[in-house]
Amino acid sequence: MLKAEMSVLLEDLEGICRLAGERILSVYNSNFSVTYKADKSPLTEADASAHEVIVSQLTKRYPDIPVLSEEDVASFQGPNHLGQFFLVDPLDGTKEFLKRNGEFTVNIALIQNGKPAMGAVFAPVLDAYYSGGYKLGARLIKNKEEKALKVSTHQAGQPWKIVGSRSHSTPETENFLAQLEDPYEFMPMGSSLKFCLVAEGVAHLYPRLAPTNLWDTAAAQAVVSAAGGTVNDLSGNELDYSNWKQTLNPYFVVSSGSL
Repeated sequence: MLKAEMSVLLEDLEGICRLAGERILSVYNSNFSVTYKADKSPLTEADASAHEVIVSQLTKRYPDIPVLSEEDVASFQGPNHLGQFFLVDPLDGTKEFLKRNGEFTVNIALIQNGKPAMGAVFAPVLDAYYSGGYKLGARLIKNKEEKALKVSTHQAGQPWKIVGSRSHSTPETENFLAQLEDPYEFMPMGSSLKFCLVAEGVAHLYPRLAPTNLWDTAAAQAVVSAAGGTVNDLSGNELDYSNWKQTLNPYFVVSSGSL
């Protein structure tokens, strides 16, 4: 896909994210009901409504690119002949949605040959839209103001700025943090916004030593990569999406490149 075509597609994703955000907020501001999936994770009307609008818009605008959404894994038959597919989490951070703290996001990524070629992350309550792509750079649009994103490298002797899960802390994460040579400041955050804080230069590291799925990470990984950061598993390999049938990610670390 040409750079100009990718730029147009990324702009399209912003509009689709915002449409999904409107659906989510209409539920968020109502007395909504909650059900639970087989894995006991919560599901609301907002998840389903956002999924519907995202998939309908993507299939209408880009009919040749299949869609893998968290809310409809079973119908996905694989990438197209160019190795492309959209990877979607209609509402990442449902637990934060239920807490009404605003720390949830809409996530759409374009996967190309197993790598996130571009990604869009939208936090409806915060009116914050993060996007990035290969050779396109990364940016944040918040309250109608736009800025380019670039990671901030940690300096030896200074405190690390660590962002971590508000709802999924683990002993493995605590052990990881204990190995840092310099002191650290910890910032709890929900959803894929943790990646975005690294991309924005607000945090240096996000260690994720707890389960995640492909749709939780792809869009935000594209933003981090475009901002100059890395998303690697514990062996140092870039998080990969080639094996889409295995939806569970390995443990990983999002870094500004300073680890």
